[in-house]
Amino acid sequence: MLRLYFGTICPMARYNAMPMPQSSDGPISRSPDDFYSGAYARIVRFMLGLGIVATIAVLARFGMIVAAGFVVGCAIAVLNFHWLKRVVSALADRATATGERQSSKGVVLRFLLRYFLIALGAYVIFKISRDSLYGLLAGLFLPVGAILMEAVYELYAALRRGI
Repeated sequence: MLRLYFGTICPMARYNAMPMPQSSDGPISRSPDDFYSGAYARIVRFMLGLGIVATIAVLARFGMIVAAGFVVGCAIAVLNFHWLKRVVSALADRATATGERQSSKGVVLRFLLRYFLIALGAYVIFKISRDSLYGLLAGLFLPVGAILMEAVYELYAALRRGI
């Protein structure tokens, strides 16, 4: 019978496979549901950490004006990401008809307010300095970097579990 440490190749071997050790720390100690339900919090932490590190790098490379635009772009991106999560949760609650129901006017208003804030920030920054507009646009991509970091973390956790 084939025994594997990280999993099985054939169905009969799964009953004789050695269990994978669980540690009290790291991503393999929790159930998959707990792990994936924490993705939003991890993405927010990645955004904060990446925003701080990237702001220092932008400040060192491009100067104060571009860095100020970048910080504004990062702040709008974090707020936008938070509001997007709330909109998706509200739509999911409406679809499943469970949980606390939010008014549709509030959902639509927050949805439109996100884009209004981005446009307003871009207009104000464009009037002040074109260079800071580039920083703003770069800062708006902060969630993309954080989601990529989350994907790498989930890949690491999956490999560590032996999936």
